[in-house]
Amino acid sequence: MSANKSFRQSMTWLHRWAGLLLGWLLFAIFLTGTLTVFDKEINWWMQPELTSQGVDQHKAVRFAQEWLAREHADAPVWSIDLPTERSPVLKISTGEGRHAERQVLDPESGGLLEPRESVGGNFFFRFHYSLQLPRTFGVWVVGVAAMAMMVALVTSLIIHRHLFRDFFAFRPTGGRRSWLDGHNASGVLLLPFHLMITYTGLVIFFMIYMPAAVDALYGGDRMAMFRDASPSAQAAAGGPGGGRSAEGGMERGRGPREAGHEVPAAALLPLDSFIAPAEELFGKGMVASLRVRNPGKANARVEAGPLLGYRIALTKGESAVFDGVSGKRLQAPADKRATTLTQQVMIGLHFAQFGGYPMRWLYFFCSAISCAMIATGLVLFANRQRLQVAEANAGQRFLRVVETLNVGSVAGLMLGSIALFWINRLLPAGLGERSGWEMCLFFAIWLLTFVHAWLRPQLAAWREQLWAVALLCAALPLLGLFSGAAFDWTRLSLELCALLLGVVLGWVAWRIGRAEARAGDSHSLTGAVQC
Repeated sequence: MSANKSFRQSMTWLHRWAGLLLGWLLFAIFLTGTLTVFDKEINWWMQPELTSQGVDQHKAVRFAQEWLAREHADAPVWSIDLPTERSPVLKISTGEGRHAERQVLDPESGGLLEPRESVGGNFFFRFHYSLQLPRTFGVWVVGVAAMAMMVALVTSLIIHRHLFRDFFAFRPTGGRRSWLDGHNASGVLLLPFHLMITYTGLVIFFMIYMPAAVDALYGGDRMAMFRDASPSAQAAAGGPGGGRSAEGGMERGRGPREAGHEVPAAALLPLDSFIAPAEELFGKGMVASLRVRNPGKANARVEAGPLLGYRIALTKGESAVFDGVSGKRLQAPADKRATTLTQQVMIGLHFAQFGGYPMRWLYFFCSAISCAMIATGLVLFANRQRLQVAEANAGQRFLRVVETLNVGSVAGLMLGSIALFWINRLLPAGLGERSGWEMCLFFAIWLLTFVHAWLRPQLAAWREQLWAVALLCAALPLLGLFSGAAFDWTRLSLELCALLLGVVLGWVAWRIGRAEARAGDSHSLTGAVQC
């Protein structure tokens, strides 16, 4: 019994310190991940110049084809991102890859649009997996934090011997105990979600974290591993299968010359005619992009790409290939090997692109509860240390640092995040390097919250920063109304969600203020806010 007790005590120690030392990073990762669930909706809100009266992909593709044929008839590649339910934007480019410069067309009129430059929801997405650090280094930092999260989750299973009882144990008027009950209940209630989202996050970058197999079998050549794992990648690279379809189609990557001869010109079929056959493969409304190679040539190829969420397995890079002149289907998405499919399902579970808005809202609420679990854990550690720390100066300084980091990492990051929405609308729309200014101001505000937390007493810092977050959230609908954005349900839903969050945080800040006035600043946060 004593040995079992010693082991459980060591797991409790590991749980607390793993949660503290990387809990500040984990809160940032989970909060930005929560916002990333609606990254496309945030992108839409941050470009108020865009309007939508519905999504008609056929009309949008006709406009895009006319514009590209008129402006870039000689380009080797046309890329068209079709308007979808979540992102009713028509984007076109004449390049390939994520760095291709895209232009925006009005899907209703075909006119060229110039929406304001903004970091949008993509900022939260990049922050979520790299903390806006250099990519590989950031991925490693996030990976270490995710591994600490796994440690905290596994040790919590050992700590909570009465798991079923802890699921129902919540005493909302119990002062410090209510905070511990809330932390335990949120952890136990969503334990499967916590384990799934953390493990699948590690799976996404498994080759960065565990490169030994690729180094040993492929000499570090990841592309060779991808070609072996995916028949479609073999075909595109000219490997087994030669890049040809069963019907004997030509290789996808051919340029304007073939077999040493100039490829003759040929009329390209209307691109909207490829939407229906692509939907036969991916499902109704599940076509997200069209890419045309060698437009205006006899060897023109049209690649139709699906929405990422047409099934659970993430489908990034998947496409169906058609002859651009005859319309004949040359290649359908290849069947995946079991190993590749397993990894894509894991990644798909993390990205939550499937299931539509009901699944998206489920992930959002689960992630928000995860943020609350991490935040309450940080506060509980600080107040436990407050009870245990001696009067020695070193111990007091450490506690002060922890409390400052708690306020800045939790309330401060929330303040910086909602401030980014205000920055987006208040900066001049035509400002040069506008997205860079948005990012710099976000980090400047976030940094100032740490300074504020250091200079102010703990309860005052919590109260003032939470009030600031609550007011900015609650006033976001007014900002949307008076900044000239066109009305639509996507923007209104985002603003109402911010309003609701502002009400909740305002209530928390009000309770902290009441407790601060009654008990004084010497008391801890958990003792002050007796929900």
